[in-house]
Amino acid sequence: MFSINNIILFLAALLGGLAVFLFKKENTKNLKLVLSFSGAYLFAITILHLMPDVYESGNKYTGLFVLLGFSFQIILEQFSEGIEHGHIHTHQHQQKNIFPIGIMLSLCLHAFLEGMPLVGQSIGNNELNSLVFGIAIHHIPAAFALASVLLSHQVKGNKLIIMLAIFAFMTPAGSYISQQIQQDTANNIHQYFPLMMATVIGIFLHISTTILFESNVDHRFNFYKMIAIIIGAGIAVVNFLLH
Repeated sequence: MFSINNIILFLAALLGGLAVFLFKKENTKNLKLVLSFSGAYLFAITILHLMPDVYESGNKYTGLFVLLGFSFQIILEQFSEGIEHGHIHTHQHQQKNIFPIGIMLSLCLHAFLEGMPLVGQSIGNNELNSLVFGIAIHHIPAAFALASVLLSHQVKGNKLIIMLAIFAFMTPAGSYISQQIQQDTANNIHQYFPLMMATVIGIFLHISTTILFESNVDHRFNFYKMIAIIIGAGIAVVNFLLH
């Protein structure tokens, strides 16, 4: 479970959350650029790598489960308030001392599901590394937003670090459980793995497209965000063409 990829994912989320102590919440332009980059990169690798692989399984219900994952993410966001794509809505929380359990649970479930595709048997090493990089970059602004919300609820000190560590642990946990499912040939659970992957693809599609659609406020052109999007998608395309 403690592979180098899982360590990278854990540290990206944890350090992304702890960065809240280094930056002012109103000065997060660089994080927004990271968010635009990660959205474009995640969208590209989903289209170029994950979708072709899962459709090769030949299961006629694949598309249905992609839609299911997309819809499920919409439901999750009713509780997480869009934190998984970097939104910080601390102004909405008037009851400062109530722990945002809905936000925490929905984000942890989201992060857990993101770890499901990170299994070497399901995708090639190149695709695996690309996906790990994309999720790690995506988790930085998400963890930053989570830490901001926790601070607004007076969650501080060791408790804040523990909450961030739990969130950071969810994606490696999802990867580990996914690996166990693939190895459980006795009960034939592994035959349902492509449908699980299709569900995660739906989640990725929702997250990445939401980031891209929201990258330009009021549809105004933003040069730096456009460059970040082009670089993110470009890296995924070049990586795809070279392998």
